[in-house]
Amino acid sequence: MSFKRHIPNIITLGNLFSGCIAVYFVFQEHIYIGCLFAVFGIVLDFFDGFAARILKVQSEFGLQLDSMADLITSGMFPGALMFYLIRYSTEVSPFLPSSLPTYDLIDWLPLLGFVITAGAGYRLAKFNIDTRQTTSFIGLPTPANTLLIMSLILINLKGDQPWLVALTKNSWFLVGFTFLSVFLMNMNLPLMALKFKTFNLKENIFKYVFLTLSLLLLIGFRYEGLLYLILMYILFSIIENRIVAKK
Repeated sequence: MSFKRHIPNIITLGNLFSGCIAVYFVFQEHIYIGCLFAVFGIVLDFFDGFAARILKVQSEFGLQLDSMADLITSGMFPGALMFYLIRYSTEVSPFLPSSLPTYDLIDWLPLLGFVITAGAGYRLAKFNIDTRQTTSFIGLPTPANTLLIMSLILINLKGDQPWLVALTKNSWFLVGFTFLSVFLMNMNLPLMALKFKTFNLKENIFKYVFLTLSLLLLIGFRYEGLLYLILMYILFSIIENRIVAKK
């Protein structure tokens, strides 16, 4: 058995391992380190499929393993981030109550952050059996949703725009955003796939323009730029859909 067929799966396992470490650091309240490991996992997720195509070793096993890894890095991790955000917005203890009858409902609010994990799991299971999602995504991909949630916590901690910082400290905005992210992941809207089959300029011009603008947004707006990047991604996808429909 050729070793090359295992290379994409090793990359995928690196994604899963990075996601586990990212979750650990969130619960240790080392948010920046957790985010770094999550980003590393997302980068690996970008390259495992590309490696499989280049080496021509795509398999059903690789597809299933990829979704399992994504459930950690792009499911459990953003759920943990939202748990952290809501918890500190309500100033409640992270520990579960010892006496249920005397515990206020508001103290349970942070647990709603894991609705994101459930929504990601549903999206990943649906993706695995959806034959329409071979060249594009339908609904916001889980790695993009992870970056969206990550943008909120980075704005909360280091944001430059007071109105956005204030929103990320509001419990009810965060709960609403939690359900919005689940909707975005599972909505019936084709979105642009950023995994390159080739690096040909003509075939990928829309993606190269998007990536260039994304870099400018991150340089110009820093943490807020990550939020704007995801919103631009949805907008670009809508525009691309209309262009393709007219052809």
